[in-house]
This record gives sequence, structure tokens and C-alpha cells, in this order.
Amino acid sequence: MGSDQAPLPVPGQLVRVLKGKESGSYFVIVRLIDHRFVEIADGDKRKFDNAKKKNISHLELQSYISVEVQKSLRDIGRVTNGKLRFAIAHYLDGEISNKRKGESADG
Repeated sequence: MGSDQAPLPVPGQLVRVLKGKESGSYFVIVRLIDHRFVEIADGDKRKFDNAKKKNISHLELQSYISVEVQKSLRDIGRVTNGKLRFAIAHYLDGEISNKRKGESADG
């Protein structure tokens, strides 16, 4: 069971940037470059056509993977910036809902 390796990122997976000027922002992985680097975009400040190359160790992988983004990347090799924005907004809306549920349960 004891694998020391971090989980591998996949296209369509949401990440939070830990290092750099975008620190704290959420992005979607749009391409795997190699075992160390990925390209990320958010569809807003960083569009798909100008995706940012980022070291995986500077990212916090989220458990959420956008099926829409994955399907688009698989079918046509690219994704619209609107789908990227939607995936991030959908994830963040879910996070806010989960926090509110936790607060109401605490009292």
C-alpha cells in the first residue's frame, strides 16, 4: 500500500497555485507536458491558447475533475475558455456550499 509517489495530475483536473504571482488562484490542467510540468488555464486571465507552464510541485491538486473539459480535450484537442471558467465556478460554488453546510451543523 505504501506508495510515496504523489497522485498524478490529469487533464481537466482543478488545481490551486501555491507559488508565483497567481498564488491562491484556481486553474484547470489543460495538458500534461512530462512528469514534472503541466499547462494550466482559467479561461479568464490565462486563456487556453496562452496556457501557463507550471511545475507540478507548485500546485495543489484538487479532487475535482471536470468531465466536460476532459471530454472536449479528448474529442477535439482543445477546450473553450467558457468551459474552463464554468468548471472553476462550479467547483468553487460546491466548496462554498460545503462550508455553509459545515457551519450550520456546528451551530
